[in-house]
Amino acid sequence: MNADRIWRVPVVVIGAGPTGVTVATLLAQYGVDCLILERWPGVYQKPRAVHLDDEVCRILARLGIADEFAAISRPTLGLRLLDKRFRVLGEFRRDPGVGVHGFPQANMFDQPELESLLRANLSRFPCAKLRGGADVTDIAPISDDVVRVTFTDRSDGRVHQVDAEYVLGCDGANSIVRSRMGSTMRDLHFEQRWLVVDVATDADLHQWDGVYQVCDPVRAGTYMRIGKSRYRWEFQLLPGENSTDFDTIGTLHPLIAPWTTGVPISELQLLRVAEYTFRAQIADRWRQGNMFILGDAAHLTPPFIGQGMGAGVRDAMNLAWKIAAVRSSALSPDVLDTYEQERKPHARALIRLALNMGRAMTGGGRVGNVARHLVLPRLRLIPGLREKVVDSSTPRLHACALVARSYRSRLPGTLCPNPVMPSGRRLDDVVGSDFLFVTATPLSYADHTALRRRGLAVLTAAPGSDLANWLRQGRAQAVLVRPDRTVMRAARDPVALQAWTVNYLGTPCAAQLHSV
Repeated sequence: MNADRIWRVPVVVIGAGPTGVTVATLLAQYGVDCLILERWPGVYQKPRAVHLDDEVCRILARLGIADEFAAISRPTLGLRLLDKRFRVLGEFRRDPGVGVHGFPQANMFDQPELESLLRANLSRFPCAKLRGGADVTDIAPISDDVVRVTFTDRSDGRVHQVDAEYVLGCDGANSIVRSRMGSTMRDLHFEQRWLVVDVATDADLHQWDGVYQVCDPVRAGTYMRIGKSRYRWEFQLLPGENSTDFDTIGTLHPLIAPWTTGVPISELQLLRVAEYTFRAQIADRWRQGNMFILGDAAHLTPPFIGQGMGAGVRDAMNLAWKIAAVRSSALSPDVLDTYEQERKPHARALIRLALNMGRAMTGGGRVGNVARHLVLPRLRLIPGLREKVVDSSTPRLHACALVARSYRSRLPGTLCPNPVMPSGRRLDDVVGSDFLFVTATPLSYADHTALRRRGLAVLTAAPGSDLANWLRQGRAQAVLVRPDRTVMRAARDPVALQAWTVNYLGTPCAAQLHSV
C-alpha cells in the first residue's frame, strides 16, 4: 500500500484473535471482501481459553474446520466439585458423545493451536486479507457510510489509511474501536486475581478426565486436562501473592501436588504461569453508525462456565450474515440494530450465570462451606437438576425484528438442532448458509417452489425423526430458521407461515436474499 494512497475495502476487522478471524471467514464465505489488521505478526502463543461448547463447535464446522478441531481437542466428562480437603462434594457427568448440535457438549483445547487452524483456514478465501504487524492508531467516520482507519506498519514505521463501509472491533479489552465509539465498559461488580498455570507431562496423572473445581473460599482452584499431555490449573491468589511467587515448578508444586501424586517434579514441564484479573464487564453500546464491537471488546466474563471465547465467536456468527445481507440489499440496514439487541442480553445472561456459579462454588466463607457440604452432595438426587447442570444450551435470544416471540412455542430465539439427515449428512451440511423452512406437514408443490425461488432451503420432517420430535416438543408444526440457525418464527399452521415467509422475503429489501 502506498503511503499517499487510501485503500478501500468493504469491511475492516481490527484484531485477528478467534473472534476477528471467525467474522472475517464468515464474511469471506458470503463473498464480502475484508481486511484484518492485527498488531502482532503471528499467533499469540500464550494459552488462554481452553473450552468451547457444542453450539460454538457448530460455528467452527460452518467455517470448515470441524475435523481439524476434533483432532486437537478432547471431550471432557463433566464436573467434579471438591472441598478444600479434596473430598468429592458432587459429580456431574457428561456424555462425551455428540449432542443435538453434532458435537460433544464440552471440548478442551489449546488456544494457539485453534488460532493456527483458524488462520490457515482463512487463507483459503482470497477476499479476506490478514495483515500482521499493523498498529491501529485512529478510527474516524468521514461520512455516513465510510469509516477511515489509520494504522502504522510496525516493520517499517510507515503510516497507512484504509476506508471501509464497516469497521468491526475485535481488539480485546482495551479496544480502540470501543474508545472511538464513545462506548464504555459497565462494571458488573466482580474482580478476582487468579494464577493460571499450564503444565506438560507424558506421565499418567491417573485423574478423571473431567473438570475439577475446588470449592474453597480461601484458595479456590480448578484443574482440567486440555490435551494428550497438557494440563491447566487455575488458583485464586491470596492477598500479597503474585505470579512470580510460583514461577518455577518447585514453587508451584505444593499447589498442584494433589493431582500429581507419584509423578516426579522432573517429569513436569512448566509451560506457562501468569496472573489474570478475572472481571465481569459489558459495554454500554455495541454499535456507533457502521462501527461495531465484538468479543472481549464488548464483554468480559469470569471463566467459571468456560464461555469467554465462545461469546465472541457467537458475536461473529450473529453479525456476519446480517452485514452480508445488508450489503447485498437483501435486508434493510435497520436489521443491524438487532446485533446488540440480541447479543447483549445473551452475553449478560452468561456473565451472570458465570458469576452465580463462581459464588456458589467458592463464595460465602465458612457459612458457604457449610452450605456446600450440605447441599452439593444432594443435588444429584433432585430429578432433572443433574441434567441441567451439564446442559450446554445457552439462553434464547430476546424478541426483536429477527426473532418473533410466540405465546405457544418456545422455539423462536433458540438454535435448531443439527441432526443426521437421511442422506447421512448433518442438517447444516445439507442446507448450507441459506434461510431454512422446516415443516412437519408436506407443502404443496406450489408453496414449496415459492420458498425455493426466494432462496430458502426446505425440509419436511419425517414422522418420528429428530426434527419432527423437536417441532412437536416445541409445540410447532413449522419454523423459519435464519442463516445462523436461530429460529426466527414458529407456527402451528405451516401454510400460514409459508405465506408470511414468501411475503417477507419477497419485499424489495429481501428479494435478493438467496444471493447472500
